[in-house]
Amino acid sequence: MSTVYELICIACPVGCQIRAETQQDKIISIAGNHCKRGESYAQEEIFRPARVVTSTVRVQGAVLPVVPVRTAEPISKDKIGATLEELAQIKVSAPIKLHQVIVEDVVGTGVDVIASRPLMSKEAGERTA
Repeated sequence: MSTVYELICIACPVGCQIRAETQQDKIISIAGNHCKRGESYAQEEIFRPARVVTSTVRVQGAVLPVVPVRTAEPISKDKIGATLEELAQIKVSAPIKLHQVIVEDVVGTGVDVIASRPLMSKEAGERTA
């Protein structure tokens, strides 16, 4: 028995509407993509969907209460909830550097969570004010 997926490709700015039919773990037909990237996108999105996760983490002793963070690479969609739960429990201390690793190997994915911006400590902020 086959399954049909309808996707909007995000591999390039065109945004092709792809219709892919799968059987077991294989695409048996694909239509609507205007380039090979659409075929690759459909393959990944159907069988191994992954996303970059963005969130915030609480910061102690900083000029702001939270720092924006993101996964350094996309992680499997089924790990997103656990990742967000882990990040909700984290509290780091200022100062924070841009791309500083906040969590190594988040929920066993092999992917680090990194800071999306630098954040100075309250003391450093008071000196520059």
